[in-house]
Amino acid sequence: MKFLHLAARVIFVLSLPLLFLSLSLAIAFNSPWLYHYGFEKYDVESVTGIERSELDYAAGQLIAYFNSDEELIDVVVTKDGEPFELFNEREILHLVDVKNLVQLDYAVLLATGLYSLGYCAVFLARRTREWFNLARSIICGGMLTFLIIGVAAFIALIDFNWFFLQFHLISFANDLWILDPATDYLIMMFPQGFWFDATILCAVMTLLWAAIFWGASYAALYTADIRR
Repeated sequence: MKFLHLAARVIFVLSLPLLFLSLSLAIAFNSPWLYHYGFEKYDVESVTGIERSELDYAAGQLIAYFNSDEELIDVVVTKDGEPFELFNEREILHLVDVKNLVQLDYAVLLATGLYSLGYCAVFLARRTREWFNLARSIICGGMLTFLIIGVAAFIALIDFNWFFLQFHLISFANDLWILDPATDYLIMMFPQGFWFDATILCAVMTLLWAAIFWGASYAALYTADIRR
């Protein structure tokens, strides 16, 4: 029985970094303001020749696609007063792979979220003494999150080109992600600088979730010690 309790606690601690990260990624992928921010910062309107309103429309179509059952995306925008097919076949196939990653992130978020809620519910239904163990587990999960994300963010800040390359080599089983910035609108809309900003944003959000739960758990333990 002690082994099962220990195993459940270890899984809970390991789940927290995945929960915080997958939540941050889900928020980022579904945030129109992040896409709009990138379009403005990197002057995507001038690079693509597509008006800002049409770029925002395309971003909305991407978000809808990531959350749909559609196998392939088809985005038509207006360019120079004429309907324009935004993505070519290679870009469309790459977006299938990206959608699979987004769906995987949702699955991780659901699994870790349900496990964490169930684990917490079991402890909260027990005696007060057990709550201390839950708080300590959350603190451990928060510290692990800070360690993992801190190391990853440090590497990204030191050499984002290498970090970005390794991510693609690990995440994709093909080379469809190798696009031409002179002809492929997907990379024109989302240059590497945008992904650097998005990476830092997700890291900050993940650390913020960890800090909130770590701080609340530490405060609960501190308050309980004072009352003793």
